[in-house]
Amino acid sequence: MDSLIYTFPVSGVQTALWLPPLVAFVISFFTSMVGISGAFLLLPFQMSVLHYTAPSVSATNMVFNLVAIPGGVYRYLREGRVLWSLTAAIALGTLPGIAIGYVVRVRYLPDPVAFKLFVGGVLLYIAYRVFADLMSWRRVRAGVSNGSPARSAGPAMAMKTLAVSPARVCFRYQDQSFSFSVPAMVLLAFVVGIIGGIYGIGGGAIIAPFCITLFGLPVYTVAGAALAATLLTSVFGVLFYSVLPAPAGLSTQPDWALGVLFGLGGLAGMYLGARAQKYIPQSALKLMLGVFMLLIAGRYIAAFFVS
Repeated sequence: MDSLIYTFPVSGVQTALWLPPLVAFVISFFTSMVGISGAFLLLPFQMSVLHYTAPSVSATNMVFNLVAIPGGVYRYLREGRVLWSLTAAIALGTLPGIAIGYVVRVRYLPDPVAFKLFVGGVLLYIAYRVFADLMSWRRVRAGVSNGSPARSAGPAMAMKTLAVSPARVCFRYQDQSFSFSVPAMVLLAFVVGIIGGIYGIGGGAIIAPFCITLFGLPVYTVAGAALAATLLTSVFGVLFYSVLPAPAGLSTQPDWALGVLFGLGGLAGMYLGARAQKYIPQSALKLMLGVFMLLIAGRYIAAFFVS
């Protein structure tokens, strides 16, 4: 077993070679169902378990996104479940936010404990909104169907865009019409991009629940678009951390070997998660999303009080 222990020269992390892909596979299988890459859970794993705390851990997390996310996006694409107008709006706002997040991370928050408290509070509120929406949805469904079990979305899940303008996007999904404000989505994505740039999570962990709770979009229509946008923003995030100047003595270069190892496990996990998503009831997906939000909120808030 000692022969499987490897020390990564860039990060200095010493671990068994099977551990990163296994952890990434388990996390990504579940998070990909709700449009989250899983990077937000890998970050505390790297910092707390692998003791990788340099700012370059954010860039390494984005390398994971580059390798892992295509598996989930490919599966959603095959089934016509990527709403490109939503992807474009998220990416348009997130990209400049990622650049600002990089500057904030390397210059002002090399150990961003206080900011984690703020982010934890925001995510705690999102989790509350998700659970409140879930309880409301269950009460309405109980009144309509007299307690009949929730139905999964099933195989027929393709979306049809009805209208696209600089102000609003309208689309149809499962005989229902949905829409969202483009300026509001871009503005939200910009703020999310800043947070994603700081922590190396790409933004999907935050934008997906906002799309569901604030814009009222179904989980099934958000997941593919959020993952595709996270993939695009992670490309630029890795470039920013690799190319832009950093203060002397501060490590910002990603550990490509470690990131790719995480990504290989995530690639398989996301593909299988995206494939399984359509068979999971929306209530279960929302419950899963709420639990993920509580996990990261608790992690960030705890980091503030134990520091």
